Amino acid sequence: MNSILYHSVKLNCASDEAFALFTQNDKLQQWLTMRADIVPVVGGKFELFWNPEDKENDSTIGCRITAIEEGKLLAFEWKGPKQYRDFMNTADPLTHVVILFFPCAKKRDQTPCTEVHLIHSGWRNSEKWEEARLWFEKAWNVAFEKLSLLTQK
Repeated sequence: MNSILYHSVKLNCASDEAFALFTQNDKLQQWLTMRADIVPVVGGKFELFWNPEDKENDSTIGCRITAIEEGKLLAFEWKGPKQYRDFMNTADPLTHVVILFFPCAKKRDQTPCTEVHLIHSGWRNSEKWEEARLWFEKAWNVAFEKLSLLTQK
């Protein structure tokens, strides 16, 4: 079984703008979640809510930022949706997401771009964990497609 998920996307914006898409509540709410409560410091909250009326389910409630460097790196704990909460959200440690931001070579029109690389690790070796990992493989693909569309000019 694979133990990590890896995704990347090229965004038509500068690194600081790409970083903001992952660390500012209003920007996360444009492409990833219904509600976000992010405190962008080590130990700060990284809480996303896909159903704000039911904050205990389909959320990353209780997740924290584990590393942050403005415009370059963001790392945080991650929880699963309600169908996987009984094992994903009680695992110690939780699964972990690392996002890296790299400026791209400038295009002819001088439009800045940023390569965003995501590594989602911490998957265990069992059938239920593999099912959750495959679910997130698709979920991150969909999320990065939305993110890419958001920055097209």
